[in-house]
Amino acid sequence: MLQIDKKKAFVALGKFLSQFSEQANVKKAGVLHNDLFFDSFIDLIQLSQSHNGWYTQEQVYFAIQSWAEALTENNLNTWLDAYNLAEVKPKTIGLILAGNIPLVGFHDFLSVLISGHSVAVKTSSNDQHLLPFLAKYLIAVDAELKNNITFAEGKLENFDAVIATGSNNTARYFEYYFKDKPSIIRKSRNSIAVLNGQETKQQLVALGDDIFRYFGLGCRNVSKLLVPKGYDFTPFFEAIFEYQDVIHYEKYANNYDYNKAVFLMSNFKLLDNGFLTIKEDKSHASPISSVFYEFYENLEAVENRLKIDEDIIQCIVSNNLVQNSIPFGTTQKPKLWDYADDVDTIDFLIKL
Repeated sequence: MLQIDKKKAFVALGKFLSQFSEQANVKKAGVLHNDLFFDSFIDLIQLSQSHNGWYTQEQVYFAIQSWAEALTENNLNTWLDAYNLAEVKPKTIGLILAGNIPLVGFHDFLSVLISGHSVAVKTSSNDQHLLPFLAKYLIAVDAELKNNITFAEGKLENFDAVIATGSNNTARYFEYYFKDKPSIIRKSRNSIAVLNGQETKQQLVALGDDIFRYFGLGCRNVSKLLVPKGYDFTPFFEAIFEYQDVIHYEKYANNYDYNKAVFLMSNFKLLDNGFLTIKEDKSHASPISSVFYEFYENLEAVENRLKIDEDIIQCIVSNNLVQNSIPFGTTQKPKLWDYADDVDTIDFLIKL
Protein backbone atom coordinates (compact mmCIF):
# COMPACT_ATOMS: atom_id res chain seq x y z
CA MET A 1 0.00 0.00 0.00
CA LEU A 2 1.44 3.37 -1.02
CA GLN A 3 2.30 5.89 1.66
CA ILE A 4 0.27 8.54 -0.15
CA ASP A 5 -2.84 6.38 0.26
CA LYS A 6 -2.20 5.97 3.98
CA LYS A 7 -1.69 9.70 4.27
CA LYS A 8 -5.01 10.33 2.56
CA ALA A 9 -6.73 7.93 4.95
CA PHE A 10 -5.40 9.80 7.98
CA VAL A 11 -6.36 13.16 6.48
CA ALA A 12 -9.87 11.76 6.01
CA LEU A 13 -9.83 10.67 9.65
CA GLY A 14 -8.83 14.18 10.69
CA LYS A 15 -11.78 15.62 8.79
CA PHE A 16 -14.09 13.09 10.44
CA LEU A 17 -12.80 13.98 13.92
CA SER A 18 -13.17 17.72 13.24
CA GLN A 19 -16.96 17.31 13.42
CA PHE A 20 -16.94 16.54 17.14
CA SER A 21 -16.53 19.04 19.94
CA GLU A 22 -17.87 19.67 23.40
CA GLN A 23 -19.88 22.60 22.07
CA ALA A 24 -21.61 20.68 19.27
CA ASN A 25 -21.36 17.64 17.02
CA VAL A 26 -21.99 18.90 13.49
CA LYS A 27 -22.02 16.81 10.33
CA LYS A 28 -19.96 18.35 7.55
CA ALA A 29 -20.57 17.84 3.86
CA GLY A 30 -18.03 15.70 2.07
CA VAL A 31 -16.80 13.77 5.11
CA LEU A 32 -16.46 10.10 4.22
CA HIS A 33 -18.65 7.43 5.81
CA ASN A 34 -20.61 9.68 8.14
CA ASP A 35 -23.61 7.44 7.52
CA LEU A 36 -21.74 4.54 9.13
CA PHE A 37 -19.71 6.23 11.87
CA PHE A 38 -21.03 9.66 12.91
CA ASP A 39 -23.79 8.61 15.31
CA SER A 40 -21.83 5.62 16.58
CA PHE A 41 -18.91 7.85 17.52
CA ILE A 42 -21.16 10.18 19.48
CA ASP A 43 -22.48 7.14 21.36
CA LEU A 44 -18.93 5.99 22.11
CA ILE A 45 -17.92 9.43 23.40
CA GLN A 46 -20.94 9.47 25.70
CA LEU A 47 -20.08 5.99 26.97
CA SER A 48 -16.37 6.67 27.47
CA GLN A 49 -16.68 7.61 31.13
CA SER A 50 -18.42 4.29 31.84
CA HIS A 51 -15.38 2.54 30.34
CA ASN A 52 -12.88 4.70 32.25
CA GLY A 53 -14.02 7.02 35.03
CA TRP A 54 -11.39 9.62 34.13
CA TYR A 55 -12.56 9.85 30.50
CA THR A 56 -15.13 12.61 30.90
CA GLN A 57 -16.72 13.92 27.72
CA GLU A 58 -14.76 17.17 28.12
CA GLN A 59 -11.43 15.32 28.17
CA VAL A 60 -12.36 12.95 25.33
CA TYR A 61 -13.53 15.82 23.15
CA PHE A 62 -10.27 17.67 23.82
CA ALA A 63 -8.25 14.65 22.67
CA ILE A 64 -10.42 14.27 19.58
CA GLN A 65 -10.07 17.94 18.64
CA SER A 66 -6.31 17.80 19.18
CA TRP A 67 -6.01 14.98 16.68
CA ALA A 68 -8.41 16.66 14.27
CA GLU A 69 -6.08 19.68 14.24
CA ALA A 70 -2.99 17.49 13.82
CA LEU A 71 -4.20 15.25 11.02
CA THR A 72 -4.07 17.68 8.12
CA GLU A 73 -2.24 17.17 4.86
CA ASN A 74 0.04 20.11 5.61
CA ASN A 75 0.99 18.80 9.06
CA LEU A 76 1.62 15.29 7.77
CA ASN A 77 3.80 16.61 4.93
CA THR A 78 5.77 18.90 7.25
CA TRP A 79 6.38 15.98 9.60
CA LEU A 80 7.28 13.34 7.03
CA ASP A 81 9.27 15.44 4.56
CA ALA A 82 12.25 15.17 6.94
CA TYR A 83 12.49 11.41 6.34
CA ASN A 84 13.21 9.01 3.51
CA LEU A 85 10.53 6.35 3.79
CA ALA A 86 11.15 4.82 0.37
CA GLU A 87 13.56 2.18 1.64
CA VAL A 88 11.46 0.95 4.56
CA LYS A 89 11.16 -2.83 4.64
CA PRO A 90 7.68 -3.56 6.04
CA LYS A 91 7.61 -5.35 9.36
CA THR A 92 5.06 -5.91 12.10
CA ILE A 93 5.44 -3.60 15.06
CA GLY A 94 3.89 -4.51 18.38
CA LEU A 95 2.40 -1.67 20.40
CA ILE A 96 1.69 -1.97 24.11
CA LEU A 97 -0.31 1.11 24.96
CA ALA A 98 -0.97 3.06 28.13
CA GLY A 99 -4.47 4.21 29.04
CA ASN A 100 -3.92 7.17 31.32
CA ILE A 101 -5.41 9.71 28.89
CA PRO A 102 -7.69 9.26 25.84
CA LEU A 103 -5.92 8.08 22.68
CA VAL A 104 -2.52 8.36 24.35
CA GLY A 105 -1.09 5.71 22.02
CA PHE A 106 -2.45 7.13 18.77
CA HIS A 107 0.85 8.77 17.75
CA ASP A 108 2.65 5.42 17.86
CA PHE A 109 -0.21 3.82 15.91
CA LEU A 110 0.00 6.57 13.29
CA SER A 111 3.80 6.46 13.11
CA VAL A 112 3.93 2.73 12.46
CA LEU A 113 1.34 2.77 9.69
CA ILE A 114 2.47 5.97 7.97
CA SER A 115 6.07 4.71 7.83
CA GLY A 116 5.02 1.59 5.94
CA HIS A 117 4.83 -1.06 8.64
CA SER A 118 1.96 -3.10 10.03
CA VAL A 119 0.78 -2.72 13.60
CA ALA A 120 -0.26 -5.26 16.23
CA VAL A 121 -1.86 -3.43 19.13
CA LYS A 122 -2.31 -4.45 22.75
CA THR A 123 -4.58 -1.79 24.21
CA SER A 124 -4.68 -0.84 27.85
CA SER A 125 -7.62 -2.17 29.83
CA ASN A 126 -8.31 1.51 30.59
CA ASP A 127 -8.69 2.49 26.93
CA GLN A 128 -10.06 -0.37 24.86
CA HIS A 129 -12.59 1.35 22.64
CA LEU A 130 -11.50 4.65 21.11
CA LEU A 131 -8.51 3.48 19.06
CA PRO A 132 -10.24 0.35 17.65
CA PHE A 133 -13.12 2.59 16.54
CA LEU A 134 -10.75 4.93 14.70
CA ALA A 135 -9.02 1.92 13.15
CA LYS A 136 -12.38 0.72 11.79
CA TYR A 137 -12.94 4.15 10.27
CA LEU A 138 -9.51 4.08 8.59
CA ILE A 139 -10.24 0.63 7.17
CA ALA A 140 -13.58 1.89 5.83
CA VAL A 141 -11.71 4.71 4.08
CA ASP A 142 -9.08 2.35 2.65
CA ALA A 143 -9.83 -1.36 2.86
CA GLU A 144 -6.18 -2.31 2.30
CA LEU A 145 -5.37 -1.07 5.80
CA LYS A 146 -7.21 -4.11 7.14
CA ASN A 147 -4.09 -6.12 6.26
CA ASN A 148 -1.91 -3.77 8.34
CA ILE A 149 -3.90 -3.45 11.57
CA THR A 150 -4.58 -6.09 14.21
CA PHE A 151 -5.63 -5.85 17.84
CA ALA A 152 -4.43 -8.55 20.21
CA GLU A 153 -7.08 -10.08 22.45
CA GLY A 154 -4.58 -11.86 24.65
CA LYS A 155 -0.81 -12.07 24.55
CA LEU A 156 0.92 -9.95 21.92
CA GLU A 157 2.67 -12.30 19.48
CA ASN A 158 4.26 -12.43 16.02
CA PHE A 159 5.95 -9.04 15.85
CA ASP A 160 9.41 -7.88 14.75
CA ALA A 161 9.85 -4.86 17.02
CA VAL A 162 7.94 -3.29 19.86
CA ILE A 163 7.01 0.09 21.31
CA ALA A 164 5.82 -0.29 24.88
CA THR A 165 4.65 2.36 27.31
CA GLY A 166 4.18 1.92 31.04
CA SER A 167 5.41 2.77 34.49
CA ASN A 168 8.98 2.43 35.70
CA ASN A 169 8.05 -0.95 37.16
CA THR A 170 6.47 -2.30 33.98
CA ALA A 171 9.38 -0.90 31.95
CA ARG A 172 11.75 -3.26 33.75
CA TYR A 173 9.51 -6.16 32.76
CA PHE A 174 9.32 -4.90 29.17
CA GLU A 175 13.10 -4.54 28.95
CA TYR A 176 13.57 -8.13 30.05
CA TYR A 177 10.73 -9.62 28.03
CA PHE A 178 11.65 -7.81 24.79
CA LYS A 179 15.43 -7.98 25.20
CA ASP A 180 15.78 -9.85 21.90
CA LYS A 181 13.64 -7.40 19.90
CA PRO A 182 14.33 -3.86 18.69
CA SER A 183 12.32 -1.70 21.02
CA ILE A 184 11.34 1.66 22.40
CA ILE A 185 10.47 1.29 26.07
CA ARG A 186 8.85 4.33 27.66
CA LYS A 187 8.92 4.91 31.41
CA SER A 188 7.26 7.40 33.75
CA ARG A 189 8.03 11.05 33.10
CA ASN A 190 6.72 14.37 34.38
CA SER A 191 6.63 17.94 33.15
CA ILE A 192 7.89 21.11 34.81
CA ALA A 193 7.15 24.83 34.76
CA VAL A 194 9.90 27.37 35.41
CA LEU A 195 8.55 30.68 36.74
CA ASN A 196 10.22 33.95 37.68
CA GLY A 197 7.26 35.98 38.98
CA GLN A 198 7.01 38.11 35.83
CA GLU A 199 4.38 35.93 34.14
CA THR A 200 1.14 37.58 33.04
CA LYS A 201 -2.21 36.44 34.33
CA GLN A 202 -2.96 34.98 30.89
CA GLN A 203 0.21 32.91 31.02
CA LEU A 204 -0.64 31.60 34.49
CA VAL A 205 -4.17 30.76 33.38
CA ALA A 206 -2.65 28.82 30.48
CA LEU A 207 -0.35 27.07 32.96
CA GLY A 208 -3.51 25.93 34.72
CA ASP A 209 -4.46 23.98 31.61
CA ASP A 210 -1.02 22.35 31.62
CA ILE A 211 -1.76 21.24 35.20
CA PHE A 212 -5.44 20.27 35.10
CA ARG A 213 -5.99 18.94 31.58
CA TYR A 214 -6.79 15.20 31.80
CA PHE A 215 -6.86 15.76 35.60
CA GLY A 216 -3.06 15.80 35.61
CA LEU A 217 -2.78 12.15 34.58
CA GLY A 218 -0.51 12.63 31.56
CA CYS A 219 3.27 12.73 31.42
CA ARG A 220 2.92 16.09 29.66
CA ASN A 221 0.99 17.55 32.60
CA VAL A 222 2.95 19.98 34.77
CA SER A 223 3.48 18.40 38.19
CA LYS A 224 6.36 20.56 39.44
CA LEU A 225 7.04 24.30 39.65
CA LEU A 226 10.52 25.77 39.89
CA VAL A 227 10.24 29.25 41.40
CA PRO A 228 12.72 31.88 42.67
CA LYS A 229 13.24 32.31 46.38
CA GLY A 230 10.60 34.60 47.84
CA TYR A 231 8.11 33.77 45.06
CA ASP A 232 4.57 34.97 45.79
CA PHE A 233 2.05 32.24 44.91
CA THR A 234 -0.94 34.62 45.14
CA PRO A 235 -1.06 35.51 41.40
CA PHE A 236 -0.73 31.82 40.54
CA PHE A 237 -3.66 30.85 42.77
CA GLU A 238 -5.77 33.75 41.47
CA ALA A 239 -5.10 32.74 37.86
CA ILE A 240 -5.94 29.07 38.25
CA PHE A 241 -9.15 29.79 40.16
CA GLU A 242 -11.10 29.36 36.93
CA TYR A 243 -10.30 25.63 37.10
CA GLN A 244 -12.09 25.29 40.45
CA ASP A 245 -14.88 23.16 38.97
CA VAL A 246 -12.46 20.25 38.82
CA ILE A 247 -13.24 19.60 42.49
CA HIS A 248 -16.84 18.77 41.57
CA TYR A 249 -15.63 15.65 39.79
CA GLU A 250 -15.85 12.84 42.33
CA LYS A 251 -12.71 10.89 41.40
CA TYR A 252 -10.61 14.05 41.49
CA ALA A 253 -12.21 15.19 44.75
CA ASN A 254 -11.49 11.83 46.37
CA ASN A 255 -7.82 12.15 45.41
CA TYR A 256 -7.72 15.72 46.70
CA ASP A 257 -9.18 14.73 50.07
CA TYR A 258 -6.97 11.67 50.43
CA ASN A 259 -3.68 13.28 49.39
CA LYS A 260 -4.32 16.39 51.45
CA ALA A 261 -5.03 14.22 54.51
CA VAL A 262 -1.82 12.23 53.97
CA PHE A 263 0.23 15.42 53.68
CA LEU A 264 -1.34 16.95 56.79
CA MET A 265 -0.91 13.81 58.88
CA SER A 266 2.75 13.85 57.89
CA ASN A 267 2.97 17.48 59.09
CA PHE A 268 3.96 18.78 55.68
CA LYS A 269 3.50 22.50 55.10
CA LEU A 270 0.94 23.05 52.34
CA LEU A 271 -0.51 25.85 50.29
CA ASP A 272 -4.13 25.02 49.51
CA ASN A 273 -6.88 26.76 47.55
CA GLY A 274 -9.65 24.20 48.03
CA PHE A 275 -8.99 22.18 44.89
CA LEU A 276 -5.19 22.02 44.57
CA THR A 277 -2.45 21.60 47.15
CA ILE A 278 1.04 23.01 46.63
CA LYS A 279 3.86 21.32 48.50
CA GLU A 280 7.60 22.01 48.60
CA ASP A 281 9.27 18.80 47.45
CA LYS A 282 12.36 17.84 45.42
CA SER A 283 10.48 15.10 43.56
CA HIS A 284 8.97 15.72 40.13
CA ALA A 285 6.07 13.27 40.40
CA SER A 286 3.28 14.80 42.44
CA PRO A 287 0.03 12.93 43.13
CA ILE A 288 -3.29 13.88 41.51
CA SER A 289 -4.66 17.19 42.87
CA SER A 290 -1.22 18.33 44.01
CA VAL A 291 1.72 20.16 42.49
CA PHE A 292 5.20 20.20 43.98
CA TYR A 293 7.43 23.24 43.98
CA GLU A 294 11.08 23.96 44.59
CA PHE A 295 12.97 27.24 44.99
CA TYR A 296 15.95 28.13 42.84
CA GLU A 297 18.81 30.58 43.31
CA ASN A 298 19.37 31.49 39.65
CA LEU A 299 18.51 30.28 36.16
CA GLU A 300 21.94 28.79 35.62
CA ALA A 301 21.24 26.42 38.51
CA VAL A 302 17.87 25.61 36.93
CA GLU A 303 19.51 24.75 33.59
CA ASN A 304 21.97 22.45 35.36
CA ARG A 305 19.18 20.75 37.29
CA LEU A 306 17.09 20.21 34.17
CA LYS A 307 20.09 18.73 32.37
CA ILE A 308 20.67 16.25 35.19
CA ASP A 309 16.99 15.27 35.23
CA GLU A 310 16.40 15.24 31.48
CA ASP A 311 15.66 11.49 31.42
CA ILE A 312 12.66 11.92 33.71
CA ILE A 313 11.28 15.17 32.26
CA GLN A 314 8.82 15.18 29.37
CA CYS A 315 8.13 18.90 28.86
CA ILE A 316 9.35 22.21 30.26
CA VAL A 317 7.15 25.29 30.11
CA SER A 318 8.36 28.82 30.74
CA ASN A 319 8.36 32.33 29.37
CA ASN A 320 11.57 31.61 27.42
CA LEU A 321 13.51 31.40 30.68
CA VAL A 322 15.34 28.16 29.89
CA GLN A 323 16.41 26.25 26.80
CA ASN A 324 13.97 23.94 25.03
CA SER A 325 10.96 25.25 26.93
CA ILE A 326 7.55 25.64 25.32
CA PRO A 327 4.85 28.28 25.91
CA PHE A 328 2.35 27.98 28.74
CA GLY A 329 -0.81 26.11 27.80
CA THR A 330 0.77 23.97 25.09
CA THR A 331 1.93 20.82 26.88
CA GLN A 332 -1.14 18.85 25.79
CA LYS A 333 -1.02 20.18 22.23
CA PRO A 334 2.10 18.49 20.81
CA LYS A 335 2.92 18.64 17.12
CA LEU A 336 3.35 15.43 15.14
CA TRP A 337 7.11 15.93 15.32
CA ASP A 338 7.14 16.34 19.12
CA TYR A 339 8.18 12.85 20.16
CA ALA A 340 7.54 11.28 23.56
CA ASP A 341 10.74 11.00 25.62
CA ASP A 342 12.48 12.87 22.77
CA VAL A 343 12.91 9.55 20.93
CA ASP A 344 12.37 9.88 17.18
CA THR A 345 9.84 7.13 16.51
CA ILE A 346 9.95 7.46 12.73
CA ASP A 347 13.74 7.23 12.67
CA PHE A 348 13.52 4.07 14.79
CA LEU A 349 10.97 2.57 12.40
CA ILE A 350 12.98 3.46 9.28
CA LYS A 351 16.11 1.73 10.57
CA LEU A 352 14.48 -1.63 11.37
